[in-house]
Amino acid sequence: MTEDQSELSKPIEDDRTGLDVETLKRAFIDNLFYVQGKFEASATHNDYYMALAYTVRDRLLHHWIEAVEKALLDKDAKLVCYLSAEFLTGPHLQNNMINLDIETAIRKAVEQLGLDFYELIEQEEEPGLGNGGLGRLAACYMDSLATLQIPAIGYGIRYEYGIFDQEIRDGWQVEITDKWLHLGNPWELHRPERAYEVKLGGHTESWRDEQGRYRVRWLPARCVIGVAYDTPIIGYRVSSPCMLRLWSAQAPESFDFQDFNVGDYLGAVQEKIISENITKVLYPNDEVQQGKELRLQQQYFFVTCSLQDMIGLHLFREGHLDNFHEKSAAQLNDTHPSIAVAELMRLLVDEHGMDWERAWHITRHSLAYTNHTLLPEALETWSLPLFARLLPRHLEIIYEINRRFLDSVRLRYPGDEARLARLSLIDEHGNKAVRMANLACVGSHAINGVAQLHTELLKHKTLRDFYELWPEKFSNKTNGVTPRRWIRLCNPRLSALISEKIGDAWISDLQQLRQLEAFLDDADFIQRWRQVKLDNKREQATYYQQHTGTEIDPEALCDVQVKRLHEYKRQHLNVLHIITLYNRIKDNPDVELVPRTFIFGGKAAPGYFMAKLIIKLINSVAEVVNNDPDVRGRLKVVFVPNFNVQLGQRIYPVADLSEQISTAGKEASGTGNMKFAMNGALTIGTLDGANIEIREEVGEENFFLFGNTAAQVEELKSQGYRPQDYYKSNINLSRAMDLVSSGYFSHGDHNLFRPLVDNLLNHDPFLLLADYQSYVDCQDRVSAAWLDQDHWTRMSIVNVARMGKFSSDRSIRDYCRDIWHIEPGIDSTARTGKTKKPA
Repeated sequence: MTEDQSELSKPIEDDRTGLDVETLKRAFIDNLFYVQGKFEASATHNDYYMALAYTVRDRLLHHWIEAVEKALLDKDAKLVCYLSAEFLTGPHLQNNMINLDIETAIRKAVEQLGLDFYELIEQEEEPGLGNGGLGRLAACYMDSLATLQIPAIGYGIRYEYGIFDQEIRDGWQVEITDKWLHLGNPWELHRPERAYEVKLGGHTESWRDEQGRYRVRWLPARCVIGVAYDTPIIGYRVSSPCMLRLWSAQAPESFDFQDFNVGDYLGAVQEKIISENITKVLYPNDEVQQGKELRLQQQYFFVTCSLQDMIGLHLFREGHLDNFHEKSAAQLNDTHPSIAVAELMRLLVDEHGMDWERAWHITRHSLAYTNHTLLPEALETWSLPLFARLLPRHLEIIYEINRRFLDSVRLRYPGDEARLARLSLIDEHGNKAVRMANLACVGSHAINGVAQLHTELLKHKTLRDFYELWPEKFSNKTNGVTPRRWIRLCNPRLSALISEKIGDAWISDLQQLRQLEAFLDDADFIQRWRQVKLDNKREQATYYQQHTGTEIDPEALCDVQVKRLHEYKRQHLNVLHIITLYNRIKDNPDVELVPRTFIFGGKAAPGYFMAKLIIKLINSVAEVVNNDPDVRGRLKVVFVPNFNVQLGQRIYPVADLSEQISTAGKEASGTGNMKFAMNGALTIGTLDGANIEIREEVGEENFFLFGNTAAQVEELKSQGYRPQDYYKSNINLSRAMDLVSSGYFSHGDHNLFRPLVDNLLNHDPFLLLADYQSYVDCQDRVSAAWLDQDHWTRMSIVNVARMGKFSSDRSIRDYCRDIWHIEPGIDSTARTGKTKKPA
């Protein structure tokens, strides 16, 4: 039989599900024509992207729908419900191709059609569903839940405009509307039939039912409707019963015909506008009262929709709610969803007629609480007048929970009124408020921190009273990130080198990376590892020049700090080091200095003046340093605007040094530190968050440590910390700060950075000045280490090889074992993938 005859004899694959290149090409053209309604001659880049996305989605749905249906009908299955205000998923297209194991075939099909594969990848709008680490962690966990084949739903909000796009104008952050949905979202499935009523405001009334039981009816001032949009989540090379279910707010009646007929055209659509505001923007500015009210509305909106949906799914499977807590595990991702405690009680008692004791047992055994912060301002509180006006029934329920809870505390600690005041769900001091973190602690069966230090500080400081009351509730679940996106997708060169040496089982079992240590003395492997990093940097240098106007040297040490802008993350400490190096050059233009490129990125909250001023300082220092002829290109400073998942995928693979320099005791965990280390960057950092565990894993000799410990920070503050003492006694520090305050970086304006300098000199709440010299000395050790490239590369290899602990797969297994009491659907550690380890 000839080759042509062999091709003709092949069965023709279904265009919706087939995987050979010819079938994929047909599917692409069909989707372009029948879904986008375009011929090739008139198609735009977005049309081509959408056609490709639908081609991939067809194959995803083929696996996903069957898996979801099976899980929903399986009465023995326990459903994990992950409630989060953010899901920073990043682009879906390439991630789905990798998890479906069709990336190579798709690329061939696209290229044979004469299109640029990577251009289509870049066309995708990043979903504006999160801001930082909290939302990215939630997305990593959904990927791991899917890969481990655990039935799961991630519940959140379908923000129409996300948080904001960041532009830099004259060095300042400017917030631009994030119109991520304006060209459509091919990955979501609109479910208009899955809609729930959300009550707001009004009042309650009580009565006795026919059995004489006390009952309460909530009569709301208004209602909105929450409508579901589902995004399928597929695991790595497995069919997965997982989805992201996001809620969008709609008015019960979007158009008032009577108002329109009498000429009140605005009034005709007013209810639609008011209702849809709830899901317009992620984290509205809460400096004004209207912003506070909208944030509380958002949190309640997505929680009640999610709990109503969970109850509906359970009733569909079981027909009753007696074992709801045995079949549903609801994880509260930080304090935002903690209203779930009161809402689940309301639904069970008021809507489903359950007695209080049974409802409380089910509620406490259904919910678990992850705390993500040690900052008091992030442990949300809501003023009683606002809470009573918006959620009157919930306040009644919280009062009753609090009464019963405090009665039990009195029995345990008789006469300890101070403890009662601290534990109470209501803050009685000053302006009375509902303490949402306290509510979450009382109403959950498990409480966890997200790094060892963070959990210890929760136990002995932030939530100490609750730990003393219920030590059995507390555990640590160190964060993790998915290696599918954060190595395999974002660093294909490194992934290929690793898989060539040890096979590709590491992609779903990150502990396999330990095998790389066998090559630490392999000169060829060391050279190739270094070449991967250099090739990544050369590739991205073009991008940075196009988007920042700064030309960078790929051979220079790439020193990176990309994360949300906050004073405790101390981007300005990094800037002080840059100014210190700059002063060395100005003192002696011929000084020997390791060439460095400093890359910054991150958004500041719109109302956070000091964080926005730090962004301005970074860009002002960059303007001077990058253009000073004495520097001769040895230092470059770049602020990359609009940092998001897509930019992270570009930046993590090029970093040589990862800046994790928060004040010890302030960062809960961090996940950027893990992503950098997984891609071969070495870490300079404090003993804060997950830095401690990274250092334990990679070895102290492969980690650049500086700064005061959390205990030393507390001691300094308790003794009366005086930042000016450090300023006056350290000539290099005072020179750096004086240069800022002199107007040198602000075209002679002495006042521009005065608020920042004055805050450091008079308050310095995050101890920059106390850690400055230790940081500069540590940076000098970094420069010395860089000069021995073979040794540096070995340290880089060790960092990657010992990252197994920081896979989100490990994190999810820990949650399954200790909190949700679920067995993963597969033993993913036993899978080897398609590629075996070479003989």
